[in-house]
Amino acid sequence: MTPPPVPASDLPDTDVLRLDHQVCFSLHAASRAFGGVYREALRDLGLTYPQYLAMMVLWEHGPLPVKRIGERLHLDSGTLSPLLKRLESAGLVRRERSNEDERSVTVHLTEAGVGLRERALHVPRSILRATGLSVQEVLALQETLGRLTESLGQAG
Repeated sequence: MTPPPVPASDLPDTDVLRLDHQVCFSLHAASRAFGGVYREALRDLGLTYPQYLAMMVLWEHGPLPVKRIGERLHLDSGTLSPLLKRLESAGLVRRERSNEDERSVTVHLTEAGVGLRERALHVPRSILRATGLSVQEVLALQETLGRLTESLGQAG
């Protein structure tokens, strides 16, 4: 059973600035560790982690406007556009301006992009194995991180 959370006000001043008491540092360290595992898992696909995330959105939803991809990935167009240009240069996606609204660009998977999905099926299983967690533990962690993200979004 998990102990009840300790309110921040209950931490002694001598402990409040300890690095190992900072949840943000734990998340940062885990994120860096994930980065290394993903780099290895994605090497054969020729994708970076952000590119892999964009491809997952397109594999799941099909053609989407750039704006919608950005919303799904929590990325602004300044970050997303160069990423999509690299995917286009690699022949995995094609971008098309909308006939109805020239400001809107829709991203489509190419045949190579669709085919890459099959080769990527091993990635989630590789990552799960690397975590050392059970599926249930990962689902619980995702739920907790979702609540954390929502809370932090409301706090800012």
